[in-house]
Amino acid sequence: MEIVKEPIYKQLNNILRELLDSETYQISDKFLTERVICEQFGVSRSTANKAISNLVSEGLLEFKKGIGTFVKNKSSLFDLRSLISFTKMAYDLGKIPSTQILEFKKIVGKDIEQADLESLKINGTDEVCFLERLRLLDGVPSLLDRRYIVARFCHNMTPADGEKSLMTLWADKYHLNISGVDQIIRAVSLTENETRLLGLEAGAACLSLRAVGFVNEEQPLWLENTLLSGDQYFFRNRLGAVRSSPRPAERVSVLHNIG
Repeated sequence: MEIVKEPIYKQLNNILRELLDSETYQISDKFLTERVICEQFGVSRSTANKAISNLVSEGLLEFKKGIGTFVKNKSSLFDLRSLISFTKMAYDLGKIPSTQILEFKKIVGKDIEQADLESLKINGTDEVCFLERLRLLDGVPSLLDRRYIVARFCHNMTPADGEKSLMTLWADKYHLNISGVDQIIRAVSLTENETRLLGLEAGAACLSLRAVGFVNEEQPLWLENTLLSGDQYFFRNRLGAVRSSPRPAERVSVLHNIG
């Protein structure tokens, strides 16, 4: 089997992209010059130029003649260790968030699949709000969010509420304290309609995030199935060294972007 080594400029691209997405740089900050990149990473001037040019073409950097190269954009980031709303993430990236409500209805537990019913820990007569919405960054489709919300925690929820940050809504209007989220992330194939809604080409990469959010430690508040455009999102987590003997697998609650 042939082992193909990634070109140096691509390796440099990945390093610079991670640097851009770190807290070191914010939107509009001046980025490293070609000379500094050469000195810092031990690459040729042509390699540094090619890497910067690629980041400019990706829309992450902006070249201003006679001034330098500046941070224009940052990738959308899910940090698996923290609760960050889509709205806050958008503003942190220097983008304008918006929401299109595709569907909002109130149903009862018997109208949803048994597995979802069990995940929400409700019975067939309990009321549930179903919300489907398209979230956009600067008018560009970014994620497709479908979720069931246990109605007893959110009395009188309306479609207009779904246009806002749900995290802010739950905290300010309903005084709910989100205690954690269980999530599963995997790659999926999109339906023709999902591809159209997200503005992607057929066969484009997409991530599926299925999550259950909790209040009061173990009381499910919502169940979501969110589709994230594969070219806009990446996930970050840091694992510490293993300092204890292995334990049997158990459910782990992780915190993530919840809307």
